Amino acid sequence: MSDASRGHVGTQELVPTGIEGLDDVLGGGLQRRRSYLVEGVPGSGKTTLAMQFLLAAAARGETALYVTLSETGEELNDVAASHGWSLASIVLHEMTPNEGLLDPDEQSTMFHPSEIELAQTTREILADVDRHNPTCVVIDSLSELRMLSGSPLRYRRQILALKQYFASRGCIVLLLDDMTSTEPDQQVQSIVHAVLLLEQLNPEYGSDRRRLRVVKYRAQAFRGGYHDYCVRRGGLQVFPRLVASEHRQILPRTKLSSNLPQLDALLGGGLEQGTSTLFAGSAGTGKSTLAAQFAAAAAARGEHVAMFIFDEAISTLLTRAEQLGIPLAEGVTKGLVNIRPVDPAELSPGELMHLIRVSVERDNAAMVVIDSLNGYLNAMPGERYLTIQLHELLAYLGQRNVATILVSAHQGLLGPMTTTVDASYLADAVVLLRFFENRGEIRQAVSVLKKRGSRHERTIREFGLHNGTIHVGDALTSFRGVLTGVPVYEGQDDDAEKSDDRG
Repeated sequence: MSDASRGHVGTQELVPTGIEGLDDVLGGGLQRRRSYLVEGVPGSGKTTLAMQFLLAAAARGETALYVTLSETGEELNDVAASHGWSLASIVLHEMTPNEGLLDPDEQSTMFHPSEIELAQTTREILADVDRHNPTCVVIDSLSELRMLSGSPLRYRRQILALKQYFASRGCIVLLLDDMTSTEPDQQVQSIVHAVLLLEQLNPEYGSDRRRLRVVKYRAQAFRGGYHDYCVRRGGLQVFPRLVASEHRQILPRTKLSSNLPQLDALLGGGLEQGTSTLFAGSAGTGKSTLAAQFAAAAAARGEHVAMFIFDEAISTLLTRAEQLGIPLAEGVTKGLVNIRPVDPAELSPGELMHLIRVSVERDNAAMVVIDSLNGYLNAMPGERYLTIQLHELLAYLGQRNVATILVSAHQGLLGPMTTTVDASYLADAVVLLRFFENRGEIRQAVSVLKKRGSRHERTIREFGLHNGTIHVGDALTSFRGVLTGVPVYEGQDDDAEKSDDRG
């Protein structure tokens, strides 16, 4: 049962896992009296997840038991210490082989190890449960039980017996599997109540990426698909996949001024709340500057703005804005503008979505700036996913009545230009900035190619950044082909001189 039936929730009590994002994915948490399989390659964070679950149970006053079949207690305590935790509130039962097994005289030659060690291991686990009467149990890992069982039939029967025993005791059990077998263990998957798969991806450049998926969860609505997560000091952080349809609402929309009358006139009065605007053009045409101008104007009205910048340092952005008379630093000082640099090699797409949601839902951001889409593309695992995620993001921000500004750098300066990602059809408005040549000088032009829901000027105006100000001039009526980069002058000579004077 996945997203299609998220409105239905089972009657079982749901217990939090201690990981907020994971609880959201699971539809609230884990059901009692059930067994759960957590699969993942070594290093994917299974042990950390299990510790968070047991520590959360202990914090609620429950008895938590960690049975380790492969790692020593010292190793587990080191893992906990790396996250700033103490396992003192958890009952830790270490069942790793002792040094006596290295002595040849201690090894049995008449019986298969499965006939002796499996029964002994099972007895020790059950004795520990009887002794401490835990409500939450972790068994780490199933690889040891699989090898001790000797055959798939005996292994399946062993898991079934453990499942029934723990259910009779009212326990929640996490079974960790490091997937050392060549294929997923479908035997155990068919037995347990739910399966959680942890994956670790290794891109050619940058840090490892991690994502999880709920393979199944009987009688419980959950959020399907892949969800990014990370393992940092303090444990797992899970970033649930954004579903825009869950945030639908109808809110009144007003126009947002840039505090530049000529630019507002070009845009038909400014940008609208709940819409997305794409500033597109070659590098150096002023896209980021216009975005900073709108952000500063919003802060001047007392609105919160979140800026996510991929291609520029914060100090460079603030210095450039100050030189052009844009009071962006003032908004930062007042706490109204939050500028966050994004490193595409270190930040996953899911975490970026999470940060944007936090800015909107916790910090009440009225405007979000993403500069640039080219950097955003580099944060994605593949270009084919960008359009889908971007569509969900823009739909979500629109339904939250947030004005979104996207910056996209085209390749090429004069003449034909190309783009690595075409978001023009997703955005509600497209503002194109262009270099063009006139009388031996490189100039800039700005035009609004489209704007849904309101009227706008269809003229091409001259645009410039000089003398400490942003300049939006008159319509370039004496030129034809400005958008090609090499226009043809069709006016009178005195018109060209006037154009030179305005520059």
